[in-house]
Amino acid sequence: MTTRDFIVLTVCMGAVTYLPRMLPLVALSRRRLPSWFSEWLELIPAAILSALLAPTLFACAGPRSFCLGKAELLAAIPTLLCALRTRSLAGTVMVGMVCYWGLKQVM
Repeated sequence: MTTRDFIVLTVCMGAVTYLPRMLPLVALSRRRLPSWFSEWLELIPAAILSALLAPTLFACAGPRSFCLGKAELLAAIPTLLCALRTRSLAGTVMVGMVCYWGLKQVM
């Protein structure tokens, strides 16, 4: 790969990464969005987080299968309870780390 190819590839990757983020901001920044659309947009972060966490918490490796005895899921339960009760990010992270470490030592 030549230097020119590398530069072109880098610029194209930057454009592909930047444009999908920039275009909605430019197109919608001066418009008033309907309330139903704004409420729908507020659900997107939770949906993305769920989609990222669900395979880790509920699926076993190899051929995907459903399993409930994983250390990740068992550690997530007290971590969630801590997050809901304390609303402390640092405390929640510490509880999650300790629970996961402890379960990995036992399992």
